[in-house]
Amino acid sequence: MSEAARRFEAVTDPAAPHEIVLGRGGSAGAWCAVLLDDRGAEVAREDLAETSLPAFISERERTARPRWVVRSLREVYPPLLAEGVRIRRAHDLLLCHAILRDTAGLAAPIPASARWLRVDPMSIPVKMPALFSLHDVSASADPDRPDEIEELLAEHSRQREALERAPDGRLALLCAAESTGALIAEEMTAAGLPWSTAVHQRLLVEALGPRPAAGGRPIRMAELAATISEALEDPSVNPDSPPRLLKSLRRAGIVVDSTSRWELREIEHPVVEPLLAYKKLARLFAANGWGWLAEWVHDERFRPIYLTGGVVTGRWASSGGGALQIPRSLRPAVRADDGWALVCADVAQLEPRVLAAMSRDGAMAGAARGADLYQGVVRSGAVQTREEAKYAVLGAMYGATTGPSGMLGPRLRSVFPRAMALVDGAAKTGEDGGVVSTLLGRSSPRPDAAWTTAQSRASDPEADGSDERFARSRARDRGRFTRNFVVQGTAAEWSLLWLAEIRHRLSALPEAKVPAEASGPVFARRAHLAFFLHDEVIVHTPAELAEDAASAVQDAADAATRRLFPGFEIDIPLDLRIAEDAGKSS
Repeated sequence: MSEAARRFEAVTDPAAPHEIVLGRGGSAGAWCAVLLDDRGAEVAREDLAETSLPAFISERERTARPRWVVRSLREVYPPLLAEGVRIRRAHDLLLCHAILRDTAGLAAPIPASARWLRVDPMSIPVKMPALFSLHDVSASADPDRPDEIEELLAEHSRQREALERAPDGRLALLCAAESTGALIAEEMTAAGLPWSTAVHQRLLVEALGPRPAAGGRPIRMAELAATISEALEDPSVNPDSPPRLLKSLRRAGIVVDSTSRWELREIEHPVVEPLLAYKKLARLFAANGWGWLAEWVHDERFRPIYLTGGVVTGRWASSGGGALQIPRSLRPAVRADDGWALVCADVAQLEPRVLAAMSRDGAMAGAARGADLYQGVVRSGAVQTREEAKYAVLGAMYGATTGPSGMLGPRLRSVFPRAMALVDGAAKTGEDGGVVSTLLGRSSPRPDAAWTTAQSRASDPEADGSDERFARSRARDRGRFTRNFVVQGTAAEWSLLWLAEIRHRLSALPEAKVPAEASGPVFARRAHLAFFLHDEVIVHTPAELAEDAASAVQDAADAATRRLFPGFEIDIPLDLRIAEDAGKSS
């Protein structure tokens, strides 16, 4: 052990809260670890040129359990997981910079910097963890900036100071939850979602017919294409080409503006049924067919790339693989390993329940008691039927002003005044060009230059009616966005807390009797999160621990609710089930 390592070890007090900042900055651009005390002051640093980073982190996790501060967990964590090293706590500077830079919860947010501008998450190239190592991460350093560690320390200091200036602890909780979400995202990619290739192939054959030759249509699609051609009396029709299909439809006297299934459903014609069936099979074939299976499922695991905070509201996105769009018909292919089980949990009507709680609307919380909030809205007397309740509530959150949703809005305002005042106020702020925030402090983007120009042009003395109409339309669009932002963003925060609580509780469960080797060195013997989609999780667990894992998921939901809405009673029930596969009944 080097002298620096001895000094580092000597001052690490496991009983005291501390952080370790990791970055490049040692000799020849190697890793450097800087130990900070609970005030953020540097205590010691170690050049890791002669030390294996996985071994270093593993030892500190065992003895001290610090919070690891890194530029981006997406860069650092995957190769650690591949080496069998798991991190308990972390602070992702890149994710937290975006929150603290844009929040309206601080009188003086941290300044924007090109060095901390997050790349558009959807443009990040897909790269599987097994294909790179810590050496690759270190080698990717900018040769003109060898002292990244100093930049990380400076940014960390700015973020600490910003959080200390915050009026309460909500932003700190959001940053902690966002960083834990980043840990979970990489862990789920590393562990993978258990996936049966055989079941997937069987489902494809049942739906599409045998796998076609390269460039060919599956037989079921070919049969439907022939039926479509006959119904339109057009042998040249190509249902895979929207422009050509649109021309064929119009030649047959079917007046439509697009070939979307929503518009086609309004048409009465023999071609509609086979055409809708064809479009459904075409989506399955293109998005999750044999090509997708070969590219994304290896060793009976689907490993999508999750993007924490990939949507401005804080919702996750995915880069490649379509993790957030697995069709219901393929859910039976999500299948536990032998000796293991799946715990599947969905939240019932999360966003309207969150609206009730964040607005502290007691009447709406009363309607939310039980498994079906919409039936509760009916019981409240606001509407007559469950269908009306669904239209009304969704319209309130998404800003519908016409149709059934718009007509039912006044009834909701009379019965649930606090909830409606919250979303109406958020809409008004957006229409006026203002910024709104979630419960924990994530703020909406400011209006872009085009929006501002449109509003300015409308107020010009020479503006005509078209300028004013366009400006009003853009203002209403922004109001609908901010109306939904506060609800969807706060629901995303509840989900982050739920995930973090699940992770914490699962880590306390014992190891499996039968390993799931394909889940990798960290998770082969431990119950773990395997999938997340907005308000749904799937846990892969040893069969003998399935009941304990299910309890952990339920207890985590209750804890997340208490943490986000202290002192307010709100039901956020789960549809919780233990099964061999993730198939859903219709």
